[in-house]
Amino acid sequence: MQDNITKILNRYDLTGKYLDSIAIEELNNYFISASNRIKAIEVINRQASKIIKEAAARLYEEQPELLRPGGNSYTTRRYAACLRDIEYYLRYASYAIVAADTNILKERVLDGLQDVYNSLNVPIAPTIRSIKLLQEVIEAEMKLQNIDAINWVVEPFQYIIKNLSEENI
Repeated sequence: MQDNITKILNRYDLTGKYLDSIAIEELNNYFISASNRIKAIEVINRQASKIIKEAAARLYEEQPELLRPGGNSYTTRRYAACLRDIEYYLRYASYAIVAADTNILKERVLDGLQDVYNSLNVPIAPTIRSIKLLQEVIEAEMKLQNIDAINWVVEPFQYIIKNLSEENI
């Protein structure tokens, strides 16, 4: 996993160049945004269980068939696995927010996920919806706490949604 700083430095190191004004501006933007990204992460860390619970409640309210016999969240074990997966997406999205880089999501979340879900007969549409709901819950919390980090909060969730949607086509 690399953060935005490492990504910039590696790009210049590979070409054997000193940092130019473009690199310095990118680094400056990263540092300027750091405070808000950290505030967003503090909210996510403090309220992770509430965020997960709210996203799951909305998902099952929209799609109650998931909880009925034959649904993918039917039985306590499957329900717990769904909550675990929602928590997993939230945790890795928080890493991407801090790093200001979505590459960790490709490396640690998305690679092979489609194969795993297909082998377990897990429908991808409710998974995508749960990720969108996580994003919505966190966006609302950021607005409520007056934290200007919406772009950084939205990006990792949109990245996961886009990649899962493309793999499902």
